[in-house]
Amino acid sequence: MNLPLYFLLILICSNIYLVSCIPRRNYAQTRCSERDRMALLQFKKGLVDDYALLKSWRNTNTTQDCCKWRGVGCSNDTGQVIRLDLPAVWLQEVDQLIGLSGEIGSSLLSLNSLTYLDLSGNSFTRIPNFLGSLNSLQHLILSNIELTSPEIPYQLGNLSNLQTLDLSATSIVLKTTDWLSHLSSLKYLNLSYIDLSDSVGLLSNAIKLPSLVDLRLVNCLLPNNTAKSFFRSMTNLSDSFAVLDINSNYLPASEIYPWLFSFSSSLTDINLSDNELLGIIPEAFGMFKNLQTLDLTNNGLQGGIPVSFRNLGKIRELFLSGNNLNQDLPSFFSNLPQMSLQVLDLYGNQLSGSLPDFTTFTALKELYLGQNQLNGSFPQKFEKISNLSILDLADNSINGFLPNLSVFASLRELYFERNLLNGTLAEKLKPLSKLESLGASSNFFQGTISETHVANLSRLRYLDLSNNSLAIEIGSNWSATFQLETISLSSCKLGSSFPRWLKTQTNFSVLDISNTGISDSVPSWFWESLIPGIRYLNLSSNQIHGMIPDLDFISGNQPIIDMSSNNFSGNLPLFPLDIVTLKVNDNMLSGPISSLCNLTTLSLLDLSNNKLSGELPNCWNTLNNLAILNLEDNGFIGVVPESMGALEFVSMISIRGNSLTGELPASLRNCTSLLLLDLGENQLSGKIPEWLGESLSLLLVLSLQSNQFHGAIPTSLCKLEMIQILDLSVNNFSGSIPKCLNNITGMTMRDRGTLRSSFEYNAVGLVRTRLAVRARVVFKVLLQWKGRQSEYQNTLRLVVSLDLSSNRLTGEIPGEMTSLLGLIALNLSRNSLSGSIPEDIGRLGQLDFLDLSRNNLGGGIPTSLAQLSYLGFLDLSFNNLSGRIPKSTQLQSFNGSSYAGNSNLCGVPLLNVCPGDEPRSTNQDISEQESDDDRLDKGFIVSVVAGVAFGFWGFCGSLILKHSWRHAYFGFLNVIINSFLLRLELSFARLRRQTSP
Repeated sequence: MNLPLYFLLILICSNIYLVSCIPRRNYAQTRCSERDRMALLQFKKGLVDDYALLKSWRNTNTTQDCCKWRGVGCSNDTGQVIRLDLPAVWLQEVDQLIGLSGEIGSSLLSLNSLTYLDLSGNSFTRIPNFLGSLNSLQHLILSNIELTSPEIPYQLGNLSNLQTLDLSATSIVLKTTDWLSHLSSLKYLNLSYIDLSDSVGLLSNAIKLPSLVDLRLVNCLLPNNTAKSFFRSMTNLSDSFAVLDINSNYLPASEIYPWLFSFSSSLTDINLSDNELLGIIPEAFGMFKNLQTLDLTNNGLQGGIPVSFRNLGKIRELFLSGNNLNQDLPSFFSNLPQMSLQVLDLYGNQLSGSLPDFTTFTALKELYLGQNQLNGSFPQKFEKISNLSILDLADNSINGFLPNLSVFASLRELYFERNLLNGTLAEKLKPLSKLESLGASSNFFQGTISETHVANLSRLRYLDLSNNSLAIEIGSNWSATFQLETISLSSCKLGSSFPRWLKTQTNFSVLDISNTGISDSVPSWFWESLIPGIRYLNLSSNQIHGMIPDLDFISGNQPIIDMSSNNFSGNLPLFPLDIVTLKVNDNMLSGPISSLCNLTTLSLLDLSNNKLSGELPNCWNTLNNLAILNLEDNGFIGVVPESMGALEFVSMISIRGNSLTGELPASLRNCTSLLLLDLGENQLSGKIPEWLGESLSLLLVLSLQSNQFHGAIPTSLCKLEMIQILDLSVNNFSGSIPKCLNNITGMTMRDRGTLRSSFEYNAVGLVRTRLAVRARVVFKVLLQWKGRQSEYQNTLRLVVSLDLSSNRLTGEIPGEMTSLLGLIALNLSRNSLSGSIPEDIGRLGQLDFLDLSRNNLGGGIPTSLAQLSYLGFLDLSFNNLSGRIPKSTQLQSFNGSSYAGNSNLCGVPLLNVCPGDEPRSTNQDISEQESDDDRLDKGFIVSVVAGVAFGFWGFCGSLILKHSWRHAYFGFLNVIINSFLLRLELSFARLRRQTSP
């Protein structure tokens, strides 16, 4: 080839390359057409974007390619916009869903190729009619949208190419739904969480969808009559119908089973959870040859698993939790397919028996057997290596030792808390290198766990070893192989020093090292290492001393903090502004508590038994979420603040054992949710206001004991129908005891235990774990009981008590009080009561404590008092009682002090002899009586022995000495024996004749 021709060819090729490269370069810079870009910018103008989610949607030289904008997808072939994916997003920093709002603009009509539109989770004024003109649209997702106008446009029925329609959890009202039947291409329909109770024709239109594959109607309030006609017509659906989810509609089996089993050849996924199927599981479920997922959770099912389930050769997930299945577990497992099952959830049933070898289920990855009635121990041997990643055996009665866990090397989560397992745990953990969560609390494990036992658990995030006899011995220089998020070691043995290995853990949000024997101060590095997002901190029931620093830097997760029962001192520090539970009771904290005024999210506050002082702050109106308030046994002075009446949701207020003065503020009448009000042992004065009995009608416990209240006991207290403990003792009340006390139902019922003695708050629940840290506060009431003041906590609900002692009450004991049949304790002592003890006081058959001492009661002791068989304490001393003490085992069991100071009483156990009674025996009489008894016993024994000997020899001797008598006697025996043998032989002969052919 000559040189000019060669250069010509190069020039031609170069030009061709340059020409071909120019459009390629421009295409790489901007695929988006001008039409689509302008349509999107116009669409953005109608939106409110407070969180700048569409900040990339800008028409500048560097951002002209709308295919690169957030949520925009374009065709690789044409460059046209085919996808708008703009759902709201969950922002972890603010812990909320953020999204767009405003109008859905009609400029979307310019996007001729749009096939996918997702606007879920946003807020718009309405769903516009023009969406029905997006002819290319195949997927429309409008779930969880807040709408100003709830109507759904019928024009959506024009979307003949639509394959997916998701309107779930959207605030729409579906009245007419004829448009649904026109969606001939629809495969996926989701109307979950929409009220369909008044939707005329909805269900009948849904069954006209010839291509429907997936139907979801979760929690739609389907009425039984509508569901019945709909489901029975569902047989018109095509053979492609595969997924049905109608959970949480509370439909009975009679409305579901008849049509459901007609789809046995097509259905692959069935969710019937949270309905009312009841009864046993039908054998017909075994006909679903293609079934992969079956969810029958929370249906009240009974019995066991049908044998037909062995035929479900493709089943992968089976959910049966929250029922009443009570089959023996090995038998249950024998009716399940072993090759395909991957997830088996039997949590919360009544399954019994021992643990079978579940490694025979070769595909099983998740097994939930918690909260059943399993007993026995683990199998002695597992046959195969298991692929299990989650194993939950919590809340059973499994005993014995843990097996060798090396066959479960794939485990990520292992839970066996609250069982009866014992032995050591440490060595069993070593093979579990993939373990992320371990729940082993509340068993009987012993021994020591050191760093060598956990060194291989590099993925561990969740650790709960609480309530075992385990010693945790990890050196302070330990180099941690894992970072725990949850550390629960309550009641383990950590040693007296604060555990310095915690310095290696920098990510925990839950820490419980309560009751672990620590008697050290908290090092500064610990407080500094607390992450701002900590959710639960429990250092209680140790002997930790020193000061608590300000913890107001912790925020964002509504933390729970419990440092109670320690030796912390100093002033009350600053706590997180969003704290929900604060327990620092039983310490030595001092100073005022005004810093609490900013804790507006508090629901439980316990500062009791400290050395706090000053006046109570008048800012309780800012703590209007408070449910439990305990300030007892401190040094507070001043009056009860008026703002405390703003606590409209408070259930317990205890300010016992302080130095408060003044009258009860009238604002307390607004605390209508109060169950316990304890203001005892203060210096409060005035009269009991009428509103206390009228407004606080839910009260179960009211204690105003040891104050300076005066005046009459108002009859309005009789309106406290539910009250079980009423203590008005050691005040200056005067007048008579109200006769209307028999209106108090809480004291008239014989059934004990209606009083709720504690509140528990489910405070922390971690995803995919069983840990639920419960912040528990126990009601405490001090009662004058059997001569001394006693504190009642856990048994409080069993106590029904009325204490009006140490006042100035006069008049008689009302006979109506004998209607308080549930009373366990009645104390009317140290008053000026007169008259007699009510004759039918024996009706109070539950009484354990009765004190009527130091009054002016006269007359005799009622004989019915002897009927009080449970009476353990009785004091009738220092009255004007007379006559004989009724005879009964019960009344004579008390010593004389119970009746002392009644000079006219007589009878046992007093020394006063009643008229007509014989003098009591002297010691000599007793000795003589004992001698007579001894002689009587000896004579009786001699007589019996002589009688037996005489009778025996009288009979046998006669037979020996008298030949004729002996011959007659043995002849008689011979006749009797021969007669018996003859009758026996005749019976056998008759039997042979009856059975012979």
